[in-house]
Amino acid sequence: MNAIANILVGLVAALHVYFLTLEMFFWTKPLGLRVFGNSPEKAADSAVLAANQGLYNGFLAAGLAWGLLQPSAAFAFQIKVFFLACVIVAGLYGAASVSRKILFVQAAPAVLAFVFVWLA
Repeated sequence: MNAIANILVGLVAALHVYFLTLEMFFWTKPLGLRVFGNSPEKAADSAVLAANQGLYNGFLAAGLAWGLLQPSAAFAFQIKVFFLACVIVAGLYGAASVSRKILFVQAAPAVLAFVFVWLA
């Protein structure tokens, strides 16, 4: 069960590295425009905000990686629970304020990982 939990935490971390990459480096490129449904003008106007958002996604990924690498099982549990809860809250807020799609892309994987971490 612990291995499955850690795989799921790793997948959530990888998703946030992907979000970081999209928001910081591809926001105004064809891939970013397509993923986020922005026009080149809207993307150019919001690029600095997107890069900032990407940086925060990187912090979430780093926290989850820290939880995976922490040798103390009790402390690793606390780190993973905290950062997964942060991802869930961010996903719920994004789903309510930006797009329902965020509920499934960001919050749902984190909820699944959270449940497995808690049960492990």
